[in-house]
Amino acid sequence: MSKEECMEALSKHANIKPVITSTVWNELEKENREFFKSYSQCQSRSQSSTGSDQMSEAETSQLIQKMISAHQADGDDK
Repeated sequence: MSKEECMEALSKHANIKPVITSTVWNELEKENREFFKSYSQCQSRSQSSTGSDQMSEAETSQLIQKMISAHQADGDDK
């Protein structure tokens, strides 16, 4: 899910103003650069391989699990 998709979904389903979501997203990007770098790369690869702007729910879950595992592995190395 892109930043814009998150903003739209949270606005629609949780009545959270888009400016709030955008602000939080930006701060998360600052604090978790490696995570968002990986997320962005994986999302780009998925879009180019499927020719679609959206990943399936299964693809999204797999992506998140991969990123969590990679992040935990990085933490174990430190």
